Amino acid sequence: MSIARLGGLWGGGATKRKGSVSNNDGPDEAETSVLDEEQGSIIMSLISQLKIGMDLNKVSFPTFVLEPRSMLERITDFMSHPELVFGADQEEEAEERFLRVLTYYLSGWHAKPKGVKKPYNPVLGEFFRCRYDYGDGTRGYYIAEQVSHHPPISAYFYISPANRLCISGELKPKSRFLGNSVSTNMEGENRVYLLGRPNDGAYSLGFPNMYARGILFGSMILELGDTCLAVNDNTGMSCSLEFKVKGYFSGTYNAISGRVKKGEVEVGEISGKWNTQMHYTDLQTGERRELFDATRAPIMPKTCLPEDKQEKHESRRLWSQLSTAIKNKDMEAATTAKSAVENEQREQAYKRDELGITHEPRFFKIQPDGRWVPKIQIPEDPVEAEKCVQQWIWGPHLEF
Repeated sequence: MSIARLGGLWGGGATKRKGSVSNNDGPDEAETSVLDEEQGSIIMSLISQLKIGMDLNKVSFPTFVLEPRSMLERITDFMSHPELVFGADQEEEAEERFLRVLTYYLSGWHAKPKGVKKPYNPVLGEFFRCRYDYGDGTRGYYIAEQVSHHPPISAYFYISPANRLCISGELKPKSRFLGNSVSTNMEGENRVYLLGRPNDGAYSLGFPNMYARGILFGSMILELGDTCLAVNDNTGMSCSLEFKVKGYFSGTYNAISGRVKKGEVEVGEISGKWNTQMHYTDLQTGERRELFDATRAPIMPKTCLPEDKQEKHESRRLWSQLSTAIKNKDMEAATTAKSAVENEQREQAYKRDELGITHEPRFFKIQPDGRWVPKIQIPEDPVEAEKCVQQWIWGPHLEF
């Protein structure tokens, strides 16, 4: 299992070593976990092999830091609060539609496991699919696939035809060892389409970089950092979002700020913390309102096929033995299960090389501009779109 793809993979708050000390600005105690002496020794042994600036794409990481799910499933965290963007196409003002999309985007970062954990790095050809059943009887559908292994690229697609919402994108993480931390530059983008407002086109949202700090000393913690952009070219709306990392002597964890523009004119400010409350201030009226409160927001559950009906390379079935071992805290069995999946991946790659063939993604195709899009033409009629998407994603498993 590679430590690469730290960004978007690692989750949680801080992991304290026994005997470590935190201050009043530290993360909440509920977000911490403890490394025992053996686990700490394993980490130190691994780190002793690393060099500053080293690419971590091929570095194997111990199983006790793994979250028992694939990164392809982890991306569904961004589909946790659909009510924030459902109906955004009905907003008459472009600024309001943009804010609704921006709120959806910001709401996905708080969902995380306890401690500094990372989901499994997907293998080439692996896919994850699920369905969302909403309270009003409507549904949403999600499919993600690992379309490239070197470099690692995960493509994903979500649609709720009845709610006139479509989301697609790709993640292209690149990780580096920086000494007491590991950084991941998150390339790719998240694109939101309000199907009831086709003239708006795509709302394009970048990703912040991620930092796992305190690897050698101090408290281990995940931070989002740096600036990313949210843009809708057709309406002229944009926002430069800064995810702030805590300073050594001052500052706080998980803070964000942003400047919303309409054309070249600043119209509002984003402030708050991505793991608790976020607010928007209208610069013309001075009105301040809450965008999202993660402490009061239930996560939308998803429905998957039972594992015995899933295909061989479907995420939950593929990693089933590893997930069971992790949940049972059986690290020996976890290492064995992880190695089995990775060894099969290497064997498949060797066979393709021998035959001179390349892997062809099942659900997605690449565009000349580097974007990955689904291999499906969605009908404009919501009812027909629903049928089309169900057949494309589920095939013979339309009813489950």
